[in-house]
Amino acid sequence: MEGFVKFFGTGGARFVVSKQLRATGGLWLHYKGTNLYIDPGPGALVRIHSAKERPDLAGLDGIILTHKHLDHANDVNVLIEAMTEGGFKKRGILFCPQDAVGEDAVVFPYVRYHLEAITLLRENGQYEIKDISFATPVRHHHPVETYGLMLHLNKTIGLITDTRFFDGLPDHYHADCLIINVLRSEPLGSYDHVEHLALDDAKKIIMDARPQVAILTHFGMNMIKRKPHLLAQRLQEETGIEVIAARDGMKWEF
Repeated sequence: MEGFVKFFGTGGARFVVSKQLRATGGLWLHYKGTNLYIDPGPGALVRIHSAKERPDLAGLDGIILTHKHLDHANDVNVLIEAMTEGGFKKRGILFCPQDAVGEDAVVFPYVRYHLEAITLLRENGQYEIKDISFATPVRHHHPVETYGLMLHLNKTIGLITDTRFFDGLPDHYHADCLIINVLRSEPLGSYDHVEHLALDDAKKIIMDARPQVAILTHFGMNMIKRKPHLLAQRLQEETGIEVIAARDGMKWEF
């Protein structure tokens, strides 16, 4: 095992967040000697400190925000403070879209001074931090500036964060493992303004991208009611590809 992804939250959207039907803390990525936190939503700090296998926040090398919505970014400021040991050690890199630090920012100005650097994400961007290189292949269709990730490790891991499905989306995410945020069990209506993937969208992506394994996460209320592990099992039968429904606290090793 050279790395793992730890799911400190598998819930998404406002009702699941407010009721904490599932945790909403985001993902910890470890690879070789490098640690990144991706999308520290509400409760990230508490979930980390209450975990049986508790990682050291002072060992974080960086934080990635795929976008600035609160279910992805609520705990970013407190995690920056933890990563920099209360601001006494200037360290770590924050990767985020420009609007996360621009007008109506979610990253407070005073914590930015604790960081070594802030790197702005962009379409077709390429980034490196210690042992990890990653790309942001395409801007997603979402109300704020949003990017998914392609992580180039000992295998490729894709993360399709919040977006409406659009033509060509799967082409950007050919990966060995594909993590997909699937908020909805039913497709969008023609006038629906909630720009998130549904279960049928995930099926199209899996069929087109053909990963070795797909991991579903970031579930909304209806996904949770319909039991994600049963929906993942159905997708696996329909696609012939291993499909896992992430659980709070799940550690996927690679």
